[in-house]
Amino acid sequence: MSGHSKWATIKHKKGAKDIRRGQLFAKLARAVEVAARQGGGDPAGNAALAQAIEKAKASSLPNDNIERAIRRGSGEAGGASYEEVWYEGYAPGGVAVYVQVLTDNRNRAASDVRSTFSRNGGSLGEPGSVAYIFDKKGYLLVAGEEEQVMLAALDAGAEDVRPSGEQWEVITAPSDLMRVRRALEEGGLEVESSEITYLPSTVLPLSEETARKVLRLVDLLEELDDVQTVYANFDISDEVMAAVAG
Repeated sequence: MSGHSKWATIKHKKGAKDIRRGQLFAKLARAVEVAARQGGGDPAGNAALAQAIEKAKASSLPNDNIERAIRRGSGEAGGASYEEVWYEGYAPGGVAVYVQVLTDNRNRAASDVRSTFSRNGGSLGEPGSVAYIFDKKGYLLVAGEEEQVMLAALDAGAEDVRPSGEQWEVITAPSDLMRVRRALEEGGLEVESSEITYLPSTVLPLSEETARKVLRLVDLLEELDDVQTVYANFDISDEVMAAVAG
């Protein structure tokens, strides 16, 4: 996770997102719509919807688009029927890859994901082949002094706090994410991001050559219209990450 999160941060800071703005907005709106359909249109009682809205706003999705997506998900307006599908596979170097898809055409999604794996040195696996490696968790990236972050996070019920460069990764149970975030912010700490994610139980350190191949596959999967999120169990040292980002 740390390698993946560092790569996402670098791309964001460099403004080097390969994904088109319109495509990103469509993905964000789809996530809001599906969350509203599954748990209702009130974010106060639907943590998944609250997270989807927060993520959409952080990426500058207009409020009108968010409201329309909520209405579609709540049944107040028409909309496509999206199905959540998970695909499992392997990237170069044996890296496990777990792909979340929201699609209105399962055959199209399967074909796109499969061909992206096969054309970039990876392979699509059978259901269950890598899912067991990943656990659903709350994840926060926090800036601040170690002791202050530790005390605020653990007192609020966080499961773990670990370094990530000059920041801290705070891990929680999914249901505790919002409570821990509030505690960190009330303690005067800067929460750069927070989300429900899937964290690997084991990670594979990558060489520069393999890192380039793995990150290319992850980027291309994330560009697919139906793909919402890609999780992988790689870790990349700061030195290798600097070489790849450069």
